[in-house]
Amino acid sequence: MTASAARADTRPSPRKRAGNGAARWNDADEIGLDALVGHAGYAVRRFQIWIFQDFIKTLGDVDIRPTQYSVLTVIGANPGLSQMAVAKRLGIERARLVHLIDSLEQRKLVKRIKSKQDRRSHALHLTGPGETALAKFKRLAIEHERHVEEKIGKANRERLLQILAGFT
Repeated sequence: MTASAARADTRPSPRKRAGNGAARWNDADEIGLDALVGHAGYAVRRFQIWIFQDFIKTLGDVDIRPTQYSVLTVIGANPGLSQMAVAKRLGIERARLVHLIDSLEQRKLVKRIKSKQDRRSHALHLTGPGETALAKFKRLAIEHERHVEEKIGKANRERLLQILAGFT
């Protein structure tokens, strides 16, 4: 018996004809990817989706998203940075960062202080509760990194970080 015959015995064909004669797929895993299989960008994007989903799930109880975590981490490591410097370092559009900082400020995790060097800008600092929260977020992020290691293996995770280091 061939593999396709065996599949026909155990589950319905993933493709059915719609009323207009067009083929519809019922099982996304059965859809061929053609040249996408060999595209690094496609593979990286799919891995990024998995990474973000796991991060959001792992840190779901504390309601923190990957970009928020990145911003808090950079501010925590560099108190007094301007919004522009944070946006530039993390590659975030300035308008998007302003909105993100607004939400972190509303949660009392970040505070803006008028810059002494440039009265047009603000220096960003974690609040006391922000420092406490970031410590908890970092512990949960370590758990998330363990999930990554379980998914791809320790050596592959380390190799991936080496490969991607040129893009940070």
